[in-house]
Amino acid sequence: MSFNVLIVDDSRSMRGVIKKIITISGFKMDQCFDAGNGKEALEALVGNWVDVIISDINMPVMNGFELLGMLKEDNLLKEIPVIVITTESSEKRMQNAFDLGAKGFIKKPFLPEEVKKILYKVIGVGDEGEYGEDNGDDEDFDF
Repeated sequence: MSFNVLIVDDSRSMRGVIKKIITISGFKMDQCFDAGNGKEALEALVGNWVDVIISDINMPVMNGFELLGMLKEDNLLKEIPVIVITTESSEKRMQNAFDLGAKGFIKKPFLPEEVKKILYKVIGVGDEGEYGEDNGDDEDFDF
């Protein structure tokens, strides 16, 4: 199974680095979209489905906190897990991100293995990127 990712960072080179790190990590990525700020991220989400968003906090136009707030207000978009990736280390700022709906946190600089582990964790899949096996616990439905 492969996943669509949206990378949101005001630095084009950092978006490239994050994409490269995700690829090196072995994370099973299908499509990778990118945006330079939260407003561009919301525009990208209009025509594209993503399984996870990786977003910086400090960006012009619409920062990561504002993006989290906008996602939280949308019934469909609020279900997309967001990982905050930043140089910030303030506990208060990170708690604010989690209060707004962030599901994970990666501190720059980061290692490929760390990125892969957090991506799979917030998406809710195992170490190899697969959902758990169906144990047949669901009720039978007649159609």
